[in-house]
Amino acid sequence: MKKFTIVDDYIKAHGQWHNELTLLRNIFLQTEMEENIKWNSPVYSLNGKNIAGLAAFKNYVGIWFFQGVFLKDNKKVLVNAQENKTAALRQWRFQSVNDIDEKLVKSYLKEAIQNQKEGKELKPQKKKPLIIPTELQQAFKADKKLKTAFDAFTLSRQREFTDYITEAKRQATKISRLEKIKPMILTGTGLHDKYRNC
Repeated sequence: MKKFTIVDDYIKAHGQWHNELTLLRNIFLQTEMEENIKWNSPVYSLNGKNIAGLAAFKNYVGIWFFQGVFLKDNKKVLVNAQENKTAALRQWRFQSVNDIDEKLVKSYLKEAIQNQKEGKELKPQKKKPLIIPTELQQAFKADKKLKTAFDAFTLSRQREFTDYITEAKRQATKISRLEKIKPMILTGTGLHDKYRNC
């Protein structure tokens, strides 16, 4: 994927959406927000806080509102692009330049800027603590190398192993799952690694 350093290059690279991106960008530039490239796409911020961004996809152009959950959305134009994954982020999609109501876009941007000034922000939820099941704790006591290898994994990979054991209903299943993951832990292989990077 090409890395962009300026918004002009981003628009040029998404030629099929040139008119839509240009119009939206012009609306954004009429606000007090600063324009940058972050995550390889145009992002608009105020006082170091991201407010909105532009993105071009195969079938549409979208505006991202980083704290879109706080927008009133009276016209019901916003969607949660990743239901159950993104709590604050909201997106507004356009299929053509005719879909873009300049006045309405400005009003949503104005509200988003005001929300940021008022400090409205949905903080990421704290992750639940990692609870090591008894079976795994006993295995660690019996094999220090196993504990050292487990500690080398990221928290999310550790959680995959612990959940795998904890989710088993029967004790016999917990033990068989433990036996299955022990060699994986010792070799630095994550529980779901074979499904990743496919």
